[in-house]
Amino acid sequence: MEVKILNEFGYEEAMLGLSLSYGINISKTREIAEGLCNKDHGHNKFLEMIDVWLDITAPRYWWQEADTYRLSTKQSESTMHTIHKRHLTQDDFETEINPELINLVNRNIDTYNRTKSSLDFLRLKINMPEGLLQRRIWKLSYKNLREILIQRSNHRLPEWREIFCPYILNNVEHPELLIK
Repeated sequence: MEVKILNEFGYEEAMLGLSLSYGINISKTREIAEGLCNKDHGHNKFLEMIDVWLDITAPRYWWQEADTYRLSTKQSESTMHTIHKRHLTQDDFETEINPELINLVNRNIDTYNRTKSSLDFLRLKINMPEGLLQRRIWKLSYKNLREILIQRSNHRLPEWREIFCPYILNNVEHPELLIK
């Protein structure tokens, strides 16, 4: 799994909005923001104004769990449009998989490319291993990231606790707003 921050935007705008809510100068909002970031139920809504764009390559099983956080936007390597474009190799998977399974998938790719049959396409998708790596550009707010960090920092999937969560905390511009 690979995670990279592409862009982060909205901190100054969120602080300006927070200063309006409290009728104070924007320079005094940092302390208020740090006090409110852990208060849910609308008190930390300023976190929704800070956006992060991520470039993530992760296995399909990880993306299934990431889809839990549906308050975000993502664009991806569409399985529908890309899965039949080339043969797969071990490098296309998170961990080593049975070579016979790769051969089966590649035969299914060949069959679909020959027939263009909906049934053969369905067979290809059904037999696709969950460890297949897929790349997506994912836009989330700090509020989304905060929720993910709370829920996934100690998750049983190592991709969450060993890669995604530590990367986010070590690379966003304002980690103090995500976890206290």
